[in-house]
Amino acid sequence: MNAVLPPFILLDRLLQDWLLEDIGRGDRTTQALWLETPPMGQATWTAKEAGIIAGLPIAARVFALLDPAVQWKATAAEGAWCERGQQIAKIQGRLDALLTGERVALNLAMRLSGIASLTHQYAAQIADLPTQLVDTRKTTPGLRILEKYATQVGGAMNHRLGLDDGVMIKDNHIAAAGGITQAVQTIRARIPYPLTVEVETENIIQVTEALKSGADIIMLDNMPLEQMQQAVQMIRAANSRIKIEASGNITLESIRAVAETGVDYISSSAPITRSTWLDLSMRILG
Repeated sequence: MNAVLPPFILLDRLLQDWLLEDIGRGDRTTQALWLETPPMGQATWTAKEAGIIAGLPIAARVFALLDPAVQWKATAAEGAWCERGQQIAKIQGRLDALLTGERVALNLAMRLSGIASLTHQYAAQIADLPTQLVDTRKTTPGLRILEKYATQVGGAMNHRLGLDDGVMIKDNHIAAAGGITQAVQTIRARIPYPLTVEVETENIIQVTEALKSGADIIMLDNMPLEQMQQAVQMIRAANSRIKIEASGNITLESIRAVAETGVDYISSSAPITRSTWLDLSMRILG
């Protein structure tokens, strides 16, 4: 696993907002249990189904924001495959912090573990090939940075995190600009030097124009395999330094055949948009 956890200076504001959304004007149930200082307690986290675990450091941070004295010990490694019934964490601290933070922490870890698990399935299909799986910007508003972290945990590489990361000239940009050449020339003259320019193409004619326009990356979008292979050969012959990305309706059944055409990257929203939560539970120890 080569995932890089986003810094907490960035995440804390998100986590605090999500805690406030859940707590509202107060945790009525937990606060009503103790009129004075709540007692100390312990809890365990368990995987209720098999999968890749992601988000444990983030869950730990949720409890730490409620009470810095809470002690969290992960008993499974971030990014590890866990079996059903396996313990993945132990927590010790004031019971009010454990009970109030439970839902937000579990929700995040279950969502991220589900993404990591499906990403792992996709990445495993092409693990012996040089093609790299990458994610997309089809993410849940407010959760993008964490969902993209989860795809890294599962074995994918991040594509753009936002519109400011790089230039991707898509079909609507091409239509608005009046063509690929016009779009590339206009945009390249106005963007900062380090940014790369990627062009989305749908057929061989557009691939030819993207090559002539000087694109750094050419995306082959929803192309039949034979046409995709032809495009790859054309691009490699013209300029071996241009990176090639395939995209569009990538499934577990099709991803390997797409990779075998020789593309450098396969982008897919499926690991995020088609994933389901991995069921995890927390139990207070009596």
